[in-house]
Amino acid sequence: MRERLERYFEFERLNTTWKTEILAGCTTFLTMAYIVFVNPSILEQAGMPFKAVVAATCISAAFGSILMGVLARYPVAMAPGMGLNAYFTYSVVQGMGVPWQAALGAVFLSGVIFFALTAGGIRELILYSIPRELYAAVAVGIGLFIALIGLTSAGIVHSDPSTVLKLGDLREGPAALALFGLLLTAALMVWRVRAAMLLGVLATTAVGAVAGLVQWNPTMYSIQEITATAFALDVGRVLKPDMFHVVLVFLFVNLFDDIGTLVGVGKKANLFDAQGRIPRANRMLFTGAAATTFGSLAGTSTVTHYIESAAGVVAGGRTGVTAIVTGLLFIAAMFVAPLVGAIPAAATAPVLILVGSLMISHAGEIDWNEPAIAVPAFLTIIMIPLTFSIANGLAIGFIAHTLLRIFKGEARQVSWLVYVLTALFLARFIFLGGE
Repeated sequence: MRERLERYFEFERLNTTWKTEILAGCTTFLTMAYIVFVNPSILEQAGMPFKAVVAATCISAAFGSILMGVLARYPVAMAPGMGLNAYFTYSVVQGMGVPWQAALGAVFLSGVIFFALTAGGIRELILYSIPRELYAAVAVGIGLFIALIGLTSAGIVHSDPSTVLKLGDLREGPAALALFGLLLTAALMVWRVRAAMLLGVLATTAVGAVAGLVQWNPTMYSIQEITATAFALDVGRVLKPDMFHVVLVFLFVNLFDDIGTLVGVGKKANLFDAQGRIPRANRMLFTGAAATTFGSLAGTSTVTHYIESAAGVVAGGRTGVTAIVTGLLFIAAMFVAPLVGAIPAAATAPVLILVGSLMISHAGEIDWNEPAIAVPAFLTIIMIPLTFSIANGLAIGFIAHTLLRIFKGEARQVSWLVYVLTALFLARFIFLGGE
């Protein structure tokens, strides 16, 4: 049985082991564990029961991650996406006055459309329509994005009305703890310790607990809580004209966030073959559609592929076993949710910062001496972290690529699909603004 599994996941070809894959899965989970409580805290403001969303978050993350591991066999984990959950709550429910049940219906409908696009091969066509030079740019942009998330979550940098961002007070507990974890984890990496990131998170959490920086408030919790949101979606309300653009935003942002994440993590994990294609890519895209549809039925916002998967890849994860382990840990989290909540952001921030630093290496693959390549690449890289959106960065880089090719007299070398996508990106910014 063990040998059969190793053949299925191609352990020998990918030069990996069970120990490495399990450690990588644990690393990915620890960098994503915040979503178990952050997602419910956001959706609670939409009127959804907190404990029910905790259960829905865990079960949808487990479903998506395990399906990814078994079907596509890649080390990419899934969970309800940040950004889209905020749009769900603040723009759709609070801003438009749409009941959360109808908002879930919009998520469900976007998932169904994803299925159709995937079955028709459209999403895979879109994936490979991305100019090759932007692949590296997306990976670098995601690296900066991940690092920014880590820096801000730990309080090392924070927003400022005058300068946009500035250095935080490094004497404060969370920032000081994160800096300790950053130094420790970096040292373990320098010493070539394979479990460096996992050990770094655990050691930083332990130090934080001793210093009184870990908040742990156990509460009574049961998996049966999910009954308050499961199958509560209202699809009928979504079919009204005023909900069309809501479905469009869920569809657009998830589509290009997903594709951007797959490109970025794929570059780091060397998933692309010699022809610049990812084997079984359609299976990866299928899991996104399935997870989003499943998540809406369980009672949570759009489920996406997670950029934090890069942490597991850096830890050595190369197969679907990494994603399966992450999914199993999300199942366990449903029953020990308070324990998962004890891991402070300051303990996972160092991992995100270090993963970001490692992903910057892809900048060397970009021809910076050719403006038609360098400008779109730079815009992609810089706009991903500055707009807090992979989709925005990819869209702006895509538009710049197409226009500069036209200006260079290479309009005929641009495919029809690139023109169509560029037009859609432009229409999105014109009619939907920054949504």
